[in-house]
Amino acid sequence: MENQLQVQVSEGLIVAYVRGVPSESLLRQCQAEVVALARETGIVRVLYDALQMADPGVDVALSQRAIDEEQGFSLRRAILVPDTRLAYLARLAFGEGDYRVFYDDIEAARRWLRG
Repeated sequence: MENQLQVQVSEGLIVAYVRGVPSESLLRQCQAEVVALARETGIVRVLYDALQMADPGVDVALSQRAIDEEQGFSLRRAILVPDTRLAYLARLAFGEGDYRVFYDDIEAARRWLRG
C-alpha cells in the first residue's frame, strides 16, 4: 500500500497521489491521511492525482461515498484523471460533493481549487 499512496501538502493544497488499483482499505487510508492533514493545517482544498491509478471497479468507487459520510469533514476536491472511465468512477465516488473532475490538466485543477 505504501507505494500506492502518497499524501502531502504542496503549494497550499493537500495532494493525494493514488497509483495502481486501489482497494477500499487504501481509500480509507487516503481519506484518513487527507482529513488528518486538513485538521492539522486548516487546508480544505484537496487535489487527488489519479493519473497513475487503474480502474478499481464500481463497488470500490462507491465505497468512497460511505467513507466520506463516516469522516464527516467537508473538503473541496479536484480529481485529476487520465480517461473517461476513471472520470465516470470519480463522479460515482464523490456524488454531490464539492468537487470537479479534470482530464490530465493539473494546472486547471489547481486554479479551480484556488478559485
